Amino acid sequence: MEDKPLGIMRVHLKRGINLAIRDATTSDPYVVLTLRQQKLKTRVVNNDCNPVWNEHLTLSVKDMNDPIHLTVYDKDRFSGDDKMGDADIDIQPYLEAMQMGIDFQKLPNGCAIKRVRPSRANCLAEESSILWNNGKITQDMILRLKNVECGEVEIMLEWIDGPGCKGLAREGSKKTPWMPTKRLD
Repeated sequence: MEDKPLGIMRVHLKRGINLAIRDATTSDPYVVLTLRQQKLKTRVVNNDCNPVWNEHLTLSVKDMNDPIHLTVYDKDRFSGDDKMGDADIDIQPYLEAMQMGIDFQKLPNGCAIKRVRPSRANCLAEESSILWNNGKITQDMILRLKNVECGEVEIMLEWIDGPGCKGLAREGSKKTPWMPTKRLD
């Protein structure tokens, strides 16, 4: 069986909002993203419960059903780092929007392709839109952290079809994420 990824998910970790205090009066937060055996982390932002990371982390996606797990930690110098909450990033709605068979090139900039509402099944703090913007499909979202008293993380998803990737084409189509689906009848 081929072990090629479907593609690359770029996660833009923008900022944390009202994160929990884990030191005396503040925290030193950083984020860890996990997808299967892949584990990536942001830099630490010292003394800030509203940190701005503005970092892009890229993960290789092999299965559309695998969520990306996000965990926020407080960096401690002399003891183990404290967990400040976590959230699962459900990438399925985003990937399904990319496979809708729409000629995205004909859409106006900023056009919403799909909207995802908060539910018990996701960690969204508010409705999230999947947009066609500047030749790319992106999804901005604010995730409410679980297992903590407060805190949210703002991120953006973007798909990259890298060299050697299978892509997201459905059977019977020659679709790429930026082209319409054409059935071969």
